[in-house]
Amino acid sequence: MARELLAADPLEVAPRLLGKLVVHGDRSARIVEVEAYRGATDPASHAFRGRTARNATMFGRAGLLYVYLSYGIHWCANVVCGEEGVAGAALLRALEPVAGIDEMVSARAARRRGGTAPPERDLCRGPANLTSALGIAKEHDGVDLLAASSSVRLLDDGVAPPVGAALARGPRVGITRAAGLEWRFWVAGSRYVS
Repeated sequence: MARELLAADPLEVAPRLLGKLVVHGDRSARIVEVEAYRGATDPASHAFRGRTARNATMFGRAGLLYVYLSYGIHWCANVVCGEEGVAGAALLRALEPVAGIDEMVSARAARRRGGTAPPERDLCRGPANLTSALGIAKEHDGVDLLAASSSVRLLDDGVAPPVGAALARGPRVGITRAAGLEWRFWVAGSRYVS
């Protein structure tokens, strides 16, 4: 994916990410649901009150991976977008597993009570589940998703983002501030959407 396509407003970038692949080692999954966060103008954004050690990656160049700990227990992953120095990101909410599914199952089973694996449909449904399935954690914060040498990559294999009725849009999930804004985008009809 070209960096210039990510160097735009998060509301433009988020739906463009649908259909792209997130790859970590032998594991890959297709993005089917995202949420846009606009930094200083978005009360739900980690960057609303300015730059901190936790959110510094959000102010970096487009194409970086911003990883943070949610509720002290779950990692969440975002694609940094927009102009460098101006915080913006798209939260990865759900992915459709494509390759390395056995590894995803093992990773998810290790995190679940009783060591049981969820059905394939649930492996990457939800921000915490997808990072667990792909093996993404704090050490991946700041990784350049577009660099060939990166451990986590964002790839375009030619699947076009959905348009028209195939693109669904609604309010973001799990937030209390700016909750009514329809800044969540997903592939309509995907059984992998959270």
